[in-house]
Amino acid sequence: MLPTELPVRQRGGCCQPLVTVDSAWAEETAEVLKALGEPTRLSMVRALYGAEAPVCICDFTAAFELSQPTISHHMGKLKTAGLVESTKQGIWIYYRLRDDLAPATRAVLRALLGDAKSTARTPEAIRPI
Repeated sequence: MLPTELPVRQRGGCCQPLVTVDSAWAEETAEVLKALGEPTRLSMVRALYGAEAPVCICDFTAAFELSQPTISHHMGKLKTAGLVESTKQGIWIYYRLRDDLAPATRAVLRALLGDAKSTARTPEAIRPI
């Protein structure tokens, strides 16, 4: 392997940048990773990833043995990160993963959750990981 000659940099001197930064991508990706970095939210996403239909908030409160406001707080974080969407039917709110997730986000979920689609078919299957 031939040695690569690196540019000479002078302290305080201005020069052509050698790297580019996509701040918008970094912010969006960090938001998704922060949302998935909390065990309850990761478990919720796993349940939604494996669900055949939208999941009622009442199923999450029963499965996690957490209060409805706590579950709503976690779902709010997932919504802010762009991972889930909700619909209201009567007094209940149903959640599902967004259909328009970025390909990179889908790839991360596939890598993290693997075959979860085959395991979470019923509310009883929604269990913390």
